[in-house]
Amino acid sequence: MRTRISLEEAVALLAGSVSPLGVEMVSRSDALGRTLAQDVTAPLDQPPFDRSPLDGYALRSADLAGASKAHPVTLKVTEVVYAGGVPSQPVRPGEAIRIMTGAMLPEGCDCVLQHERTNNGFDTVEIYQALRPHDNYCDRGEDYRAGTQLLAAGTVVDAAAVGVLASAGIGQVSVRRRPKVHVLSTGDEVVSPEVHPLPAGKIYGSNQELLAARLRELGLTDVSAALIADEPQTVAGEMARILSGNCDLLITTGGVSAGDKDIFHQVLPLMAADRIFWKVELKPGTPVMFSLWHGKPILSLSGNPFAAAATFELLARPLLGALTGEARFEMPRRIVKVSGGFPKASHVRRFLRGALRDGQVLLTGKDSSGMLASLVGCDCLVDIPAGSGPLEDGDTVSVLLL
Repeated sequence: MRTRISLEEAVALLAGSVSPLGVEMVSRSDALGRTLAQDVTAPLDQPPFDRSPLDGYALRSADLAGASKAHPVTLKVTEVVYAGGVPSQPVRPGEAIRIMTGAMLPEGCDCVLQHERTNNGFDTVEIYQALRPHDNYCDRGEDYRAGTQLLAAGTVVDAAAVGVLASAGIGQVSVRRRPKVHVLSTGDEVVSPEVHPLPAGKIYGSNQELLAARLRELGLTDVSAALIADEPQTVAGEMARILSGNCDLLITTGGVSAGDKDIFHQVLPLMAADRIFWKVELKPGTPVMFSLWHGKPILSLSGNPFAAAATFELLARPLLGALTGEARFEMPRRIVKVSGGFPKASHVRRFLRGALRDGQVLLTGKDSSGMLASLVGCDCLVDIPAGSGPLEDGDTVSVLLL
């Protein structure tokens, strides 16, 4: 087991301990927000036929020479074709076909004139404008051709991608599988937020709800959460039960420091779990643990709410990236100036909650690891290197965007 390692070492151990979970087929609608595992190629031309871009008349440009309001050209209208219909005959010299937007163009025509430039006739039509070949004409395959790549592997499916899949008649796609995650918060002092009135000496458990909600914000849909008291044998049994079932990642909070009730030093041996590391050189959340049980990862975070939230971003996100093979879990880094300051020296690497506003990062001033309310509105973590002195207004800092 490794102890007192750097954040970068911890991330490397996380990534090196797991493999991507593989791929799965999902429906087009369920693919929204998911990452494609394979290229998607077009099975057909789009549009699949030459079509009209407007309501008007399909005709031959050669018949329209010199046409104007003062000198109209009169053509015979041979049929009407609506969107979804198929022309029954070609356009011959001296003829036109009345046609609607999106309808299949007949053979023989090489342009379409909008009805506003005609007398809008049904048996015959007066044409008031000349056209060139291919005016107002949508070619088959104008959008894409059969066999061309529509979406590349690694694309995160958005609304436009769903629309493209639908336009190609593609009902299912292969996406990277995302983990089924369970969050388990331990502690004799925590009770469900549904318990009223709050018993003396107790607090409402928030970590399990905070982390489960964050997982869902990050696009994971199969997430469950629970509270459990600090009894090592019971916790070990419950963790083994969860991991034996339909669970790819177990995240726990509480019980990881060195006090009398920090039970994970007993729980993990009871489970015969392999503890990979304990304690990372950062603040808050130093006593974070990472273990494997029959190859399944267990990430054990501090019970202090902000410590749990910060180490979740710093360690659970890279772990999710390793399990899915998706780069989307990485946090972008940006260099900005501090608005205000931070009065304490940072003897170890420290992460503060911050909010980016007008190119500067505002600090909340409430940075205790047990404080949760000041996390509201936080959209970045301020990364302060070990050995730094107090931050002054206008200092340059590095932030990780949440």
